[in-house]
Amino acid sequence: MPPFFLQQILHWMRVPGEPHAPAGAPASLKVFRAGRNYLKLRLWTWGLAQLAALAGIIFWTVVLLEVERTAGTRRAAAATERAATDTITPTETEPAATPPAKANKKARPRRNREFSWTGFKQGLVEVALRLPPWAFPLLWFAKVGGIALYLLQIPFTYAVRRLDYAMRWYVVTDRSLRIRAGIVVVQESTLSFANIQQVEVSQGPLQRLLGLADVRVQSAGGGQTEEGKASGDSLHTAVFHGVDNATEIRDLILNRLRRFRETGLGDPDEPVQSAADSGEAGATASQALAAAREVLAEMQALRRAV
Repeated sequence: MPPFFLQQILHWMRVPGEPHAPAGAPASLKVFRAGRNYLKLRLWTWGLAQLAALAGIIFWTVVLLEVERTAGTRRAAAATERAATDTITPTETEPAATPPAKANKKARPRRNREFSWTGFKQGLVEVALRLPPWAFPLLWFAKVGGIALYLLQIPFTYAVRRLDYAMRWYVVTDRSLRIRAGIVVVQESTLSFANIQQVEVSQGPLQRLLGLADVRVQSAGGGQTEEGKASGDSLHTAVFHGVDNATEIRDLILNRLRRFRETGLGDPDEPVQSAADSGEAGATASQALAAAREVLAEMQALRRAV
C-alpha cells in the first residue's frame, strides 16, 4: 500500500506521532516494537475474515437467485392454473366426488424434521411467495449496497491493521515505562517502577509457532480474577503485545526495577534534595564537633589552673 495513503489515514484520524519519553534518564531510554510475525498474524486474521465475508456474500447471492427463480416459476404455474379454472363452463364441470373419510391424525406416524438444504430452500420460497412484488428489487438493492460496502472497506481495514502495527510503541527508561497502541482508539499507559508489582510473560500455542509472546506488567491496585491472573488490559496493567524478544524486555524491566529499589530513587528532584540535606547535615555535625573541642580545651585549661 502506498505510504502516502497511510499517511493520509493517520492525518484524517488525527493519530499522534511518536510518544514522549517517560520520566527517567535520557541515556536509559529503550524503545521496543512488536515482532514482524505479529503483523503477519494480524493480516492473516484479517484475510480470513474477508474470505468468510466473501463466502457469505456469494452464498446468499446464489440462494437469492434460486429462491427468486423458484418463486417466479410457482407464481407463473399458479396463475396458469387459475386462468384454466376460470375458462371451464358450468356444464363441463363434473359432480364433486365424495370426500374420503378423514384418517385419524393420531394414527399417522410423525416424521422427524431434520434440517436439509431442500427444506431450507423450500422455507425461503414459501416466505418469498408471501412477499409483495416490490420486495425482491428492494432485496437486490440492499445486496448490491452490501457488496459495495464490502469492497470499499477492504483497503481501509487493511490500512488500519498495518498502521496499528506501525504505531505501536513500547518505551522503557530507568524509572518508568510507557505503552501506546491503537489507531481508531489510541490508548497510552504509563507505569512507574515505584508501583510495579509483577512482570510475567505469556505465550499461546499460535504465538509459540510464530516466535511471539506478551509481556504483562502489573502495578499496585490491578484487578485479579479468581485464578489470580490479570483480568486484561486496564489502568493498572501494561502489556507488550506480540514481541519477539519477551525475555530481553522482562529481564530489562526486572533489572531496572531492582536498581530502582536498591538506590531508593523517587522523583527526579529527590536526588538533588537528598544531596542538599546531606550537605546541611554534614555542616551541622562539623560545627558541633568544633564546639565540643572548644569546651574540652576550656575544661583542660581550668583543671590546670586549679
